[in-house]
Amino acid sequence: MAGETVHRSLDGRIAIVTGASRGIGKAIAIHLHSLGARVVINYASNSTQADLLASELNSSGTSSLPRAIAVKADVSDPYQVKFLFDQAEQVFESKIHILVNCAGVLNPKYPTLANTTVEDWDATFNVNTKGAFLCAKEAANRLTRGGGGRIILISTSVIGSLPPGYAAYAASKAAIETMAKILAKEVKGSGITVNCVAPGPVATELFFAGKSEEMINRFADACPLGRLGEPKDVSKIVGFLGSDDGEWINGQIIRANGGYVV
Repeated sequence: MAGETVHRSLDGRIAIVTGASRGIGKAIAIHLHSLGARVVINYASNSTQADLLASELNSSGTSSLPRAIAVKADVSDPYQVKFLFDQAEQVFESKIHILVNCAGVLNPKYPTLANTTVEDWDATFNVNTKGAFLCAKEAANRLTRGGGGRIILISTSVIGSLPPGYAAYAASKAAIETMAKILAKEVKGSGITVNCVAPGPVATELFFAGKSEEMINRFADACPLGRLGEPKDVSKIVGFLGSDDGEWINGQIIRANGGYVV
């Protein structure tokens, strides 16, 4: 059969994808699964979408053993992050190989810095920055050693374009990029690589929230390729970084934006 000749570069590997019930995180979970990985679909609130995705991924194979599980965990809570990793190891009876931290929030009102409330600032940093820190910290201590360990944090190309209304969001993601570069050096000798993928405008629920049609069209027109990104544009890059072929890329920020940010 044709499917038997396909190279599945992540066979036998375990991947945790946070924020995986929808959007870019969902596309990443699906793509890693297609490459052979067993996937932990993390979600914070939408159990219906996460459970449905896990069911779909499990039904696509012939094995009676689970190839995907959905695990609820708030990435801003260290105890819940530990629970997420514990569940992955217990269910799949294996060390974890790949962490993709995709969980994130964006204020759909796009307030200026002067009009950003302390509560909204803290909420953004709790999920985007503290969440990435807690997940990366856990991964740095628990991922498999000696090769195949991958920490991939999802940032944003907004750090390059710096549009008004994105102060909290851009600042929260800029911190992640700095952390990733340092962590890549700190895990020297472990075989673990650490990178960021920074998408530009991608057609997801998070991106569309609060934007007018005119605003959306401006984002698309600003891209040299003449369109918004799609989740699959990002997931394929993550899949490469997660594989053995991506091992020599380490401590890097990959701007996956179609040329939107120069």
